[in-house]
Amino acid sequence: MSVHFEERSGVIPCKTPWGNWSQTMEEVFIEVNVPHGTSGKEVKCILGSKQIELHVKGQHVFKGELFGTTVADEGTWTLEDKCLIRIVLMKTNREAGNCWASLLQGEYCADAWLQDQMQRKLTLERFQRENPGFDFSGAEISGNFAGGGPDFSSLRK
Repeated sequence: MSVHFEERSGVIPCKTPWGNWSQTMEEVFIEVNVPHGTSGKEVKCILGSKQIELHVKGQHVFKGELFGTTVADEGTWTLEDKCLIRIVLMKTNREAGNCWASLLQGEYCADAWLQDQMQRKLTLERFQRENPGFDFSGAEISGNFAGGGPDFSSLRK
C-alpha cells in the first residue's frame, strides 16, 4: 500500500555524512554510500529492535540506539552495485504520529523544516490508507498534522 503512495508522492530524505535516511508509516529506509568495489564480506551490519551498527571495510559508519523500536527479524540490508548499502527497518509502531525525529537517539536529526515535511507526508499516507478511493500523493495540507493529523474516527458516516 505505502509503496504505491511513495512512488507517486516521492521521498523526503534526511541527509547525513554517509548518505541519507527516510521513513513511511511502516518502515525506515537508510542509504549508505560506500567505496566502489565494496564486497558483502566487508560489511558488518547488526540490526536489533532498538540498536543498529554498521561497519564497512573495518571502519565504523554508525552505531547507536534507534529513535524508535523496530521488528528485528524483519530488518534487512543489501549491497547494490558494490557502492550503496540499503537498510530497511520495520517500525513496531506504524501510526502516522510515529514520525522519527532522528535515525539514532540524538544523531542524524532532521531539522525543524524537514521534520515538518516528514510529518506532513506521514499524515497524507494515513489519509490515503483511510480513504483508498482517493489519491493524496500530490495533496497539500496545512494546520494541525503533528501527531498524525486530526482524528476523524469519532465521526459517523
